[in-house]
Amino acid sequence: MTKSDPYEPIRGSEGASVMGPTNPAREAEGPDRVLPPPTDHGTLPNLRWSFCDSYNRVSEGGWARQTTVRELPSATTMAGVNMRLTAGSIREMHWHKEGEWAYMIKGGARITLVDQNLHTFQDDVWEGEGWYFPAGIPHSIQGLGPDGCEFLLVFDDGNFNENETFLLTDWLAHIPKSILSKNFNVAESAFEHLPKEERYIFKSTLPGPLNKDHPIGLGTVVESFSHQMIKMEPMRMPFGSVRILDSTNFPASKTIAAALLEIKPGGMRELHWHPNADEWQYYIAGQARMTVFASSAAAQTFDYQAGDVGSVPRAMPHYIENTGKTTLWCLEMFRSAKYEDIPLAQWLAFTPHELVRSHLHIDETVLKKIVPHNLPIVGKE
Repeated sequence: MTKSDPYEPIRGSEGASVMGPTNPAREAEGPDRVLPPPTDHGTLPNLRWSFCDSYNRVSEGGWARQTTVRELPSATTMAGVNMRLTAGSIREMHWHKEGEWAYMIKGGARITLVDQNLHTFQDDVWEGEGWYFPAGIPHSIQGLGPDGCEFLLVFDDGNFNENETFLLTDWLAHIPKSILSKNFNVAESAFEHLPKEERYIFKSTLPGPLNKDHPIGLGTVVESFSHQMIKMEPMRMPFGSVRILDSTNFPASKTIAAALLEIKPGGMRELHWHPNADEWQYYIAGQARMTVFASSAAAQTFDYQAGDVGSVPRAMPHYIENTGKTTLWCLEMFRSAKYEDIPLAQWLAFTPHELVRSHLHIDETVLKKIVPHNLPIVGKE
């Protein structure tokens, strides 16, 4: 890009200025789409979507917007919902056909659950923490003080639709009152004031202390359904840190694995790929770029910022580079019980060097610097 106009597709003697309409604000969000690196080639599906482009369903106590396969067709195995609840407001009692994994972005919420054994679970979840609710298990979420919460929900099916949730009020609004009377053994008049349609998100009063608001049902659950990801001891490196959460350290999460990346300026998530699952990303803070290689000489580069979603199909190698001046925070999500990756550096380091040299024509002194390591965040001083 020329310094005089950073959004012109000009590289030396290649390219030309844009003569027609431009969208500088949009181009600033994706400079590598205007002028791709010379190593980009071929055709890939779109691997970026911003929640700000998703329809926002606004309710009396908050809002919700989703990114599914309809918004990001390359993300076929997972979908996400960004939701806000004001203090006391409730995401009404409900369940899904899909498993739900969550990360609290700001604030706090009280979560409740009753499982198939009629065991109960409640917890207060704060920034950097979250939960996993198995498919079909009923639950609710309520914003805590002082200002409620905002969180990310990730579902283990790209075709998920937030508007197809099984809601308590929606269900009972479509059941004859005579049936409700018979089911609960009370008069039909007890249901005169039932809502006539779903409430979805609605205002309510703040719940009391957790230790005084905890029905035990037929007992408490065996496995905790909440996690404290941000409080985990991370794998620390000079250019950042990584926290990995999957069924090995969060047994309840049997269909979703996650990694929380902290990448400092100048650092990057090393070249690697995931052999077992597609990758669904959520960018919490900072700026990044990612090049994805799709085989057959096809590779393209995408730029990301806070609030964006990224997608990487299974087994496609890629990296994530911090292109900003502040720390990059990113969630990597996988529809899998176990987190798996294969780093390029370790593959080369553990392969006979003569074999590697015959492929890449690089000197032995370079290969000796590729020391086997487990440092997912790398950089150059």
